[in-house]
Amino acid sequence: MTLTLDSIAIPELHPDAPMTVRKARLNDLEAIHELIGYWAARGLMLVRSRSLLAETIRDFHLVLAGEHGGLSGGLAGVCGLHMLAPDLAEVRGLAIHPGFQGRGLGKLLVSACEAEAREIALPALFAWTYQQGFFEKCGFERIEKTNLHPKVWSECQRCAFFENCNEIAMYRELK
Repeated sequence: MTLTLDSIAIPELHPDAPMTVRKARLNDLEAIHELIGYWAARGLMLVRSRSLLAETIRDFHLVLAGEHGGLSGGLAGVCGLHMLAPDLAEVRGLAIHPGFQGRGLGKLLVSACEAEAREIALPALFAWTYQQGFFEKCGFERIEKTNLHPKVWSECQRCAFFENCNEIAMYRELK
């Protein structure tokens, strides 16, 4: 299947809709796939297959917009916390609905992942990103790719862009 801008449709959400944050469920799979696909089709993040999302559904936190002003509710944002090693997890799949950009939802989702990491006494987080400034505002620092945990590279080898990766590595120690 070829991914094109025309093939990705995300629902319109009311900007004043009430918001809730919760962990993802299997019935959220299609909405997560569409939102990530929307940004991946624009070259701003990596595409995630439905099967990978299903395998890792328990990783994801969601921000849901409720029904409001005659519009159905839907997914306003998603972000995952994926364990890679006993001392490291990746913040991944961060995507915010285009109508909700700049409203703090990304920071809210990264904070939810950080809180979950702290609950299990995880000492550090990292992220691959094209948005260095955003992650710096969330307390991450840029690091050299060569300084990443070896387990990160085993994940990267499955990526279509492994040989030509231009994502930035960000790291955050949790204290």
